[in-house]
Amino acid sequence: MPHFLNTDSADFEPRLNALLGQKREESPDVDAIVAGIIADVRARGDAAVIELTTKFDKLDLTPETLAFSQAEIDAAITQVPGDERAALEQAAARIRAYHERQRPSDERWEDATGASLGWRWTPVSAAGLYVPGGLASYPSSVLMNAIPAQVAGVERLGICAPTPGGVVNPLVLLAARLSGVATVYRIGGAQAIAAMAYGTETIAPVDTVTGPGNAFVAAAKRRVFGKGGIDMIAGPSEILVIGDGTGDADWIALDLLSQAEHDQSAQSILITTSQSEADAVCATVDRYLQVLERREIAGASWRDNGIVIVAQDLVQAAALSDRFAPEHLELCVDNPEALLGMVKHAGAIFLGHWTPEAIGDYVGGPNHVLPTARSARFASGLSVLDFMKRTTLARMTPQALAAIGPAAETLARSESLQAHGLSVRARLDRLNR
Repeated sequence: MPHFLNTDSADFEPRLNALLGQKREESPDVDAIVAGIIADVRARGDAAVIELTTKFDKLDLTPETLAFSQAEIDAAITQVPGDERAALEQAAARIRAYHERQRPSDERWEDATGASLGWRWTPVSAAGLYVPGGLASYPSSVLMNAIPAQVAGVERLGICAPTPGGVVNPLVLLAARLSGVATVYRIGGAQAIAAMAYGTETIAPVDTVTGPGNAFVAAAKRRVFGKGGIDMIAGPSEILVIGDGTGDADWIALDLLSQAEHDQSAQSILITTSQSEADAVCATVDRYLQVLERREIAGASWRDNGIVIVAQDLVQAAALSDRFAPEHLELCVDNPEALLGMVKHAGAIFLGHWTPEAIGDYVGGPNHVLPTARSARFASGLSVLDFMKRTTLARMTPQALAAIGPAAETLARSESLQAHGLSVRARLDRLNR
């Protein structure tokens, strides 16, 4: 059974705080293992990647077969049923259209002193995109990572998509093709992150690595950060649904289970102002857990990490939601637009009864790579900006330097940075000749 809380209960706050501090991830000591893997890949390159792929994925490769050939990709794509191809194409088009609107603008202006100021945006030169291949493989993750990078203008894109036992998901390769990515490596785990970050004889290093993965992938991303960029450290998936008694219990139950079925560490939360809605949703979840294909995974997630809270009103519900700062937030209420204004922290928000989170996973348009573990308090989902960097621009005229240079000189002296001040003074002196 999930954790049941009522805001009117005397023990509500300590119970809630305990749940907020709960670590859902399985926490094996992976960092030392990952450190060894990264060191091995840096030292031995292809040989280490190949050996580790044999060990962990039971797949024997050579430098020549680390990446799929174009012929292999062509052959795999022919296996995709027509309806699945059409759905993936529709998803790709919608994701591209959404992310095109995220492209930032360069700016230049002249201020009152005559100084020219501004910034420009430029893409990273190369990006490595990780696509999980453990409990399931996700062609949707290919689209969500690759299309923003392509829209940003990244010149070189490569995907690492593990194929344990050599089992290939043709949809993953089709998604790569639709996203404009020609190079797909059949490797995964910490070794794939290390290979993309540092490079090997076959795999060229990249400037930034994005994409979700297991604990080993997350630990590897932490360790390679600084050598290049990363998007985020993503943990187990989360959904929080706010209800007001006007929702359909079947719909809400299925929305909760849509995240619970990801893995046992996923979390599904219902905050509702209606006790009867809470009861009906829980009963419906139990009913679906009898028939779902992934009922063992979803059942463990719901039992260990599920939370149901009965709140006094929607104002309180919104405040509670902000304390969780969920990855996915559904506003399954009569007036979602009004409730939206009360919510500050969420990775993605889905408004109204007709907007299931699953739409966002596939075809909505916004990115599904989102901050987890309460990091939506300070972080955003993957976007075009993750593949770009902003460079500031400044140009002083003699008049502008004369106007603001003395202040810079004064501040440099206050910080005991003599050369800083002299670099300005030398130019001011020239003006005064």
